[in-house]
Amino acid sequence: MSIAPTIKNYLNESGIEYDLVPHDPAYTASKIARTAHVSGDELAKGVLLNTDHGYMMAVVPASCKVDLSSLSHQMKERLGLASEDEIDMIFDDCDPGATPPCASAYALRVIVDTSLDDKEDLYMESGDHEHLIHVKKEAFAKLMADAEHAGIAQAN
Repeated sequence: MSIAPTIKNYLNESGIEYDLVPHDPAYTASKIARTAHVSGDELAKGVLLNTDHGYMMAVVPASCKVDLSSLSHQMKERLGLASEDEIDMIFDDCDPGATPPCASAYALRVIVDTSLDDKEDLYMESGDHEHLIHVKKEAFAKLMADAEHAGIAQAN
């Protein structure tokens, strides 16, 4: 597949410049980073959450996890990880488990960890297990323009 149609359309319609980076098949964020020879701090992973008001996406470095307790306190609502079935339902044009952090393309509310704001190069899942989307800092900022930004990551 290489890139999910929803993401490809969103990137193109938004005028966001990107490159596709192929890598050997990998299924976890840390393995994807190693396989693609990318720093886990530069690989933005999307984590789908259940909230009191529906779904939202948290975007954190692959080297971290979402601090659900802190984020729940910041958002003033209960949060939990979405199930695999819920992820597959929302990201229905992506391979199972290949959750892209481009939440706006799927009309999801999004919050981004502030540690990603200063990275010159960022990578993210494209919707399959063999390609990453590479963007520069300015393109990532444009991609996440509607997102909230807060310290939501916790080291693994």
